[in-house]
Amino acid sequence: MPKLDQRDKQRGTETAVPAGETSEHDEEASTEEIIKRSAPPWLISTVFHLVVLLVLALISTPAGTSLGHLMLEIGSSEGTDDVALAEFSIESSDISMTASELVTELESEVDIASIFDDINDADTNDLSAVPIGVGPAVDIAAPMFNGRSGAMKQMLLSLYGGTSQTQDAVEMGLEWLQRNQQSDGHWSMHGPYSDGAIAENKPAATAMALLAFLGDGNTHERGRYAKNVERGIKFLAKQQNRSGFMATQARGHEQAYAQAQATIVLCELYGMTEDSWLREKAQLAIEYAQDAQSPEGGWRYYPQGDSDTSVTGWFVMALESALSAGLDVDRNVLYKVEGYLDAAQELNGAVYAYQPRGRISSAMTAEGLLCRQYLGWPRNHPRMIEGIDILWDKYPFSIRRRDVYYWYYATQVLHHFGGEPWKRWNNRMRSELPAAQEKKGAERGSWDPQLDEYNGSGRLYTTCLSLYCLEVYYRHMPLYADWANKKADD
Repeated sequence: MPKLDQRDKQRGTETAVPAGETSEHDEEASTEEIIKRSAPPWLISTVFHLVVLLVLALISTPAGTSLGHLMLEIGSSEGTDDVALAEFSIESSDISMTASELVTELESEVDIASIFDDINDADTNDLSAVPIGVGPAVDIAAPMFNGRSGAMKQMLLSLYGGTSQTQDAVEMGLEWLQRNQQSDGHWSMHGPYSDGAIAENKPAATAMALLAFLGDGNTHERGRYAKNVERGIKFLAKQQNRSGFMATQARGHEQAYAQAQATIVLCELYGMTEDSWLREKAQLAIEYAQDAQSPEGGWRYYPQGDSDTSVTGWFVMALESALSAGLDVDRNVLYKVEGYLDAAQELNGAVYAYQPRGRISSAMTAEGLLCRQYLGWPRNHPRMIEGIDILWDKYPFSIRRRDVYYWYYATQVLHHFGGEPWKRWNNRMRSELPAAQEKKGAERGSWDPQLDEYNGSGRLYTTCLSLYCLEVYYRHMPLYADWANKKADD
């Protein structure tokens, strides 16, 4: 069952003070009370907040040791009353109020301070020295794009085993993508680089390149590659018709992949920026995805046709990205996906086939397990544990057996799962994958597709999926970040 968390809003109430009666004590009110009643509300508020700010300043700065008295002049600019002076004495020795006592209501998605305490002041310049695959014992799974920049990115790199080598490889890969963007903003599966794909698919190529930029924290508003993202998203947005479809330039069965990938881009970019013009386009793409779901519960090449695990996985990620971005998603669509996965599974859900009653494969098993993770399977689900063991025992990461599509999904599944399986996988992936990257020449920063399982998809495809693997530490927030506490409670 998918878990669609919504933040509850707390609303306070104010009790109005009855008015209209005058007591005998009012006639004997002091000068201060008269001023208090005649002063406009904004002035009272200003004075109150000024006092609070001064107290905070005295708590946190050396001023408290030398400032002794404060005089505030309170009065009405139009009144005829004499000005009264209120004198406040603030002695440093009397200040015992803490910041927590001053702040009565505070909401936070992530307790950043406690997270950084868990790192034990690790030096992020030596990322590989920090224990990996454990993660902080807090829930930092949502929003899923929250770790792609700043201090959170550095923290996640440290916690989950990123290194300076993985970051250098990402940077070289993004530079290669930058060099190969076309003048109208699109990318091509054909070229102008060497070893292009057999078939052209501009929407898919553009979406995949944009996902690599977004995964490293770039948007059309910020980041080193903001201009590239801006040009790319404008090209992609122009492809969208009234139904939300964006893949008319792709051929046949490749349209579904392109549509799902482009939908992820729109949802992620909106989620990262909340740029209003993107919301309508992202929502329209999600509505197309929901309408295109097959009766079986998945997706395949044509809307409302049959299903396969490969296309289904991309659309599940589109829907999950939409949820994280705050877009409207029909719960029933995700419930139906569970039904399709049940039909495509073997060993009660530990492994998966391309289609129901088909042959089990490593890539489809990894993709199926990732869908299960996002749709709500807990970390300690018996079939999840069994599937994770099968992935490592039978299909460990090996640069000699290149299958970048499998790596893309297995890297995500194992990263979310964490623990020893992730450490074993990452210890190989973070060294072998950067080592296989082109280091010189026109294709510097890319990955040669010739030895890959899907070499016909071309260099851009191989490069983008490799980059997703090396961005995994921060690309999506870990789903089971609090698994250590849960394990202790089981």
